[in-house]
Amino acid sequence: MTLHRITLRDGADLDGFRKAVRRLVHEELAPQHVVFDVEAAPDLFGGEAAGEASPISLPRSLSEMIGRVVCHRDPERYALLYQLVWRVLNGERELLDIATDPLVHRLELMARAVRRDLHKMHAFVRFRRIRDAELERFAAWFEPEHFILEAAAPFFVDRFRSLDWTILTPIGSAHWDRDKLTYGPPARREDAPAEDEFEDSWRGYYESVFNPARVNPVAMRAEMPKKYWRNMPEAVAIPGLIQTASQRVERMIEQEATMPAKRTPERALEAMWDQEPKTLEELNAIIAKAGPLVPGATQAVFGEGPAHADIAFVGEQPGDQEDLQGRPFVGPAGKLLTRALTEAGIDRSHTYLTNAVKHFKFEQRGHRRIHSKPTTGEVKHYRPWLMKELELVRPKLVVALGATALLALTGKATPITRSRGRAKFGAWEGYVTVHPSYLLRLPDEETKREAYAAFLADLRRIHDLALADPDTGELPLAAE
Repeated sequence: MTLHRITLRDGADLDGFRKAVRRLVHEELAPQHVVFDVEAAPDLFGGEAAGEASPISLPRSLSEMIGRVVCHRDPERYALLYQLVWRVLNGERELLDIATDPLVHRLELMARAVRRDLHKMHAFVRFRRIRDAELERFAAWFEPEHFILEAAAPFFVDRFRSLDWTILTPIGSAHWDRDKLTYGPPARREDAPAEDEFEDSWRGYYESVFNPARVNPVAMRAEMPKKYWRNMPEAVAIPGLIQTASQRVERMIEQEATMPAKRTPERALEAMWDQEPKTLEELNAIIAKAGPLVPGATQAVFGEGPAHADIAFVGEQPGDQEDLQGRPFVGPAGKLLTRALTEAGIDRSHTYLTNAVKHFKFEQRGHRRIHSKPTTGEVKHYRPWLMKELELVRPKLVVALGATALLALTGKATPITRSRGRAKFGAWEGYVTVHPSYLLRLPDEETKREAYAAFLADLRRIHDLALADPDTGELPLAAE
């Protein structure tokens, strides 16, 4: 039996594996006739030019599993994946639904391990300032279990887009220069900065939010294994915090009797004004007088639109252009929203547009003001104003654009992927979708087109819900 040897590059060679699978399927080579090898600088098919075979159609769930499993360290991963692809293309289209199948079970365990490793990297990477750099630069050291660097790096681009940073690992390095993401060779731990001037402040913050009443060392080690501690500045404080937890709990109990009663949203509203505002103008005057919670904003940016609009859109906070013009949704994300509303059949001028946070929070980078995400505490500070604003507008439907708006409307931090669609925000019918700025941050045009199409579908659904009969709740025929 002749074996066809496929050589892929070391690490997670997703592109190489896809090309190999297309060629193998095109030539009708069964898994038992194929051997996969991994080398540092390979050519497919043992140095022979592989060419470009035609794309093949796979279920989305299988494509997602391939994207995860190629990151695993198991040397048999490519051979196992090709077995799965071959079976799916040869009469077992629903194979991934059979969790008890030994091949599916093994690959699912591998995919799960990679997902856990990605979660650890997203959670435990700590950037430190490079002291001798002429420009402000940051670096971090991380030791992943699997080949996840290229899969994880876009998360940090999205989170730290305005910084110049490098992530160093034993399997490779990733560098973002505020414009382009590039990858480099493996590194050593000593190549990363040991500490920086921000770490004392970070440790102080961590100690202040540490809850001694919920200490569970076993659960802590399961969620944050000790192998990551040496790269995390807050880890230095953990042993002492655990040791003194019981004494801190006793002090909390002693103070409980003297602590004021917890404020409900209604009490918070009462405490914000001597006389409750009866109009949006009165509410806006109060917001303007209160000023920004975080200094720097030019002005408060109020909601805009008819007082009794059918639809109220709630975003995160004003951006640079909104702060300068004093109007919501006039920057790049606002222009994209306007375009999408028009395509969905929604007249922007007939909607009410506002933000959960009323002032622009930013970091100054040279001449540029870079958007800075509001904290949970800042969102809760503005929440009573938003609740009163919606009470005065009285919309039929409230739309949360993004996670910050959802936090403001519900008081809970919930992922958009879990909540997207119809919702209930207190007395208001609601709908959850992404913020248009999310669409602008996506890395490639194909992904942007898919995400925009999903956003447009949400807006069309929102349009139909706004037309629903207010008494029966029945949707128009077009929405069925």
